[in-house]
Amino acid sequence: NNVYIMGILNVTPDSFSDGGNFNNMDSALRHVSQMLEEGADIIDVGGESSRPGYTHISVAEEIERVTPVIEKIKSEFNTVISIDTYHADCAEAALEAGADLVNDIWGLKADDRMAQVVAKSGAAVCLMHNRQVSEYPEGFIPGVIADIQASIDIALAGGVARDRIVLDPGIGFAKSYEQNLIMLKHLNELNRFELPCLLGTSRKSVIGNALNLPVSEREEGTMATSIWGMINGYSFVRVHDVKKNKRALDMMKAIMDA
Repeated sequence: NNVYIMGILNVTPDSFSDGGNFNNMDSALRHVSQMLEEGADIIDVGGESSRPGYTHISVAEEIERVTPVIEKIKSEFNTVISIDTYHADCAEAALEAGADLVNDIWGLKADDRMAQVVAKSGAAVCLMHNRQVSEYPEGFIPGVIADIQASIDIALAGGVARDRIVLDPGIGFAKSYEQNLIMLKHLNELNRFELPCLLGTSRKSVIGNALNLPVSEREEGTMATSIWGMINGYSFVRVHDVKKNKRALDMMKAIMDA
């Protein structure tokens, strides 16, 4: 029941949770260094914010933001790097720059080339649950399962090896507050696919709404979900505050391993 920690590095001027603190190279590298010291196993680099109401940027600009940072991280640190993008061109550039994993919030459904880009590179891919309209006429959990199965099918058809696939239930995407809680309650539904799963809830609105707290005060709520992910057999958590989540998970692991 090892849980690997993915530390979030937003190189975006408009990211919702760290306000674009890390979009110049020096502060980005300092932040990476800190996250690795605190126990991060993977650094997730994102160039376009996916928060509600974000500004769309061109793929060229996205590439321009992330590739220099990825190259620099690879040259200075020994760590696994994930690229948070749903554009095949950006994924391709990031993989060439040294990324090891593509973290796609559209589960390969936004860009027809994405599956083959991943397959060609031999990288791993995280398929997140998402859909255009948050309506589930077929039922909520069955809908999520069907959407994820479709993403897995796209990956396999595109030549991605099954052992390179990670799944993410997509907390905060195409789900109401109640549906986010139901998804969290039923995290184990994804275990039917017998693939490693990643949980990304860090500072999201489901926590803000449950606790009635602003973005800056959602860390304890995030830690509770990280522990819940571990209990449900998830292999990865994607977080902003590595140190606190690492301690919470280490404590839970001590109990589970006793």
